[in-house]
Parts: sequence; structure tokens; C-alpha cells
Amino acid sequence: MGRCTCDECGKHDEGVAMGNSSCEPEPSDSLKAFGAVLKVFRERASLTQEQFALLVRYSAHFVGSIEQGRRLPPGDFVEQAEEVLDAFGVLRAVAKHVSRQRGLAAWFRLWAQLEAAAVSLCTYECRVVPGLLQTEAYARAVMLNVPPPPTEEQLEERIAARLERQKLLTRKPPIAFSFIIEESVLLRRTGGDDITRELLDHLIACVGLWNVELQIMPLTQPHHAGTDGPMQFLETPDHKWLGYSEGQQTGQLISGPKDVSLMQMRYAKMRSQALSPADSADLLKRMRGAL
Repeated sequence: MGRCTCDECGKHDEGVAMGNSSCEPEPSDSLKAFGAVLKVFRERASLTQEQFALLVRYSAHFVGSIEQGRRLPPGDFVEQAEEVLDAFGVLRAVAKHVSRQRGLAAWFRLWAQLEAAAVSLCTYECRVVPGLLQTEAYARAVMLNVPPPPTEEQLEERIAARLERQKLLTRKPPIAFSFIIEESVLLRRTGGDDITRELLDHLIACVGLWNVELQIMPLTQPHHAGTDGPMQFLETPDHKWLGYSEGQQTGQLISGPKDVSLMQMRYAKMRSQALSPADSADLLKRMRGAL
């Protein structure tokens, strides 16, 4: 598939607030993100806007405005929505961050907020090294490879956002990380040999972190459960699970228990198909020695 850098590289622009002649605030990316996740949970509960509006004691027009990112969600609305939709704290978490997050793709900001509070996080990637494991030089090379080229300001914002996210690797309380990366991603040598050497050294160091498990999916693997593409899922502080799937200029939060369970099933299969963590570390060292 095409190498959209999306969430992992923050390649795309911030988005422009739309004009608005009413007294409502101009839509921001975070307002839109809150509205999008509210809609996901409302539809998960099989409620129309009118039905949901009655349960939270607001008008259907007001609910529609929030889902479209045109109104700030009041605190009591958030609490009532949490209870009615059984959103296990996700709406509260997102409501705390109703502001712009520069340097991250608009569709990824919600997931980044959920990442920050996660207990565990699993990532399978077949396009690029996951953003949480990238070096600055590798991230810069990926961002510059995919058109349109960013301005210098945009590039620095995206690099800063990347480095900020990477603090999650050493966050306290710690997050339990599991990564599965395709060997082909490393063999591509994005940015050249020097950048790849530094990247491999960095990955070897990350493997040394007690809360990070890294597995390499070998280039030759006749049985592969991940051919539908990259995926992520995380465990919330309330021990609920959410998934995330991404494509070209789009990202989707996955909250349905059956859908998340399917992702977990596929990921578990891939863990048995990939090299073990110890063998993966040995492969990284051999690749580093060959450069």
C-alpha cells in the first residue's frame, strides 16, 4: 500500500478552521475529534441523535452541533454522555484536551490523547517504523519523502510532536508496549545507510527497556495474519480495549468489542508468526553489523 506517513509521522497539515457567522466557536481539530468519538459511541449504542438527546437532556440540534465540532461540550453534557453511552472514561479524557495539538495529523490526535493514558499499547506496522520508536533523523527523512513537502516550520512542529510522544516509553506509571515490525521496513534503509545505522542502534537500545517488547516479522513468512494492514490497540486505565486503524489521510477509532477482539486475535496470531523478542534483537544486531 502507499506510504502515507499519517499518524506516525505527522505528515499532513493542521487543517483550517471554517468560517462561522453564528456565535458558535470556529471548529477546531480537537472539537471535531471530540465530536467524532461521541458519534462513534452513540452509534455503538444504536441511538439516533434524537434518542440520545432525550437521554442527556439536550436538544438534538445541540448534539448535532457537538458531533460536527461546532460547539464546546459542557461538563455536565460530557458526564451524562459518559453514563448513557458507557464510554469507560474516553469522553472525559478527550474533553480534557479540547485544544489544538500542532504537529500531529488531525485524525490521529484523539488516539494520541488515548495513548497518553494507556496501560498497555500494541502496534503492528508494515509501512514505517512506528513513531514511538523512530529517531529524529529517520522521522525527518520519512516526512520529507512523501509529497507535498512541509515548510520548515511544519517540519519542526512535527519533529517536536514526535519527540514529545516518545516520552511515553519511560512514563511513570509505565506503559507495557508490544511492537511487531515488518523486516522489509528496516531493509528499505529509509534516508540512507547512516540514518539506518542510527535507527538500528536506537531500536536495540529500546529493546533493552523492560516494558518494551519488539518482534520482527521475517521477510519470508508464508503464514501472515496481518495482511489487512497496520493496526494498534490499547488498554485504558479502566481495563477496556480500543483499536485504531489508519489509511491515506484518515484514521478510525474502533470501539466495538467484537471488532477490537478480532484485532487482538490477529495480533496474537502475528506474535506467534514473528520472530521471538530474543531472535528479533539478534536480527537487529546482525543487520547493524552488515551496514
